Amino acid sequence: MEELAPGFRFYPTEEELISFYLYNKLEGKRNDLNQAIDRVIPVLDIYDFNPWDLPQLSGELSRKDPEQWFFFIPRQKREAQGGRPNRLTTTGYWKSTGSPGYVYSSSNNLCIAIKRTMVFYMGRIPLGRKTEWKMNEYKVIQEEASSSTGPNPTARQEFTLCRVYKSSKCRRAFDRRPIGMQIGERSVQVSSDEARPSQNPQLMVDGSTFEVHAHENMILPFKWQWL
Repeated sequence: MEELAPGFRFYPTEEELISFYLYNKLEGKRNDLNQAIDRVIPVLDIYDFNPWDLPQLSGELSRKDPEQWFFFIPRQKREAQGGRPNRLTTTGYWKSTGSPGYVYSSSNNLCIAIKRTMVFYMGRIPLGRKTEWKMNEYKVIQEEASSSTGPNPTARQEFTLCRVYKSSKCRRAFDRRPIGMQIGERSVQVSSDEARPSQNPQLMVDGSTFEVHAHENMILPFKWQWL
């Protein structure tokens, strides 16, 4: 697979991760598609590694990404026997934080996946030291659920999909697509750090970036500028 040109990144939304990548990985009906997906998101038992070792083990499209890396995690033997997964590494452990969340389809508002957020701690339980490394773990909902998700939605267990990243102060670091924006629309994004200095009202920088729409192979243009 050829390297992406400067300005292009593998940056799927949560819905795209679930509805295309994880769903097709679980179904496994097309060998050619499965092989292509494995090159983008490899199968790896990430608990055999420390989080800072994972970037160089990620897929071809995100190996050089400075922010996030994706993996399919196969179900552990102890999970198949009804036990809890072992999330210990050689130097620490992953700990779940908060209550599980859900990922919804934008087309019909149905729940399509269960989402858990985990934090990596150095050391051993319960004296570990919290680090900046985090992970989102996604499991596909096995049966079609309503928008209320029900009390105990059933998830498929053969593979989970995880997104490993480091803590960011950006409120929308994962899905940077502006809320309510339609495909093909242009947007203006200005962060507080990029606000115009009052003493220099003439400064203007105008450029273009692009995103790849993961499951439709569409390039989406976005315009950004700060004054």
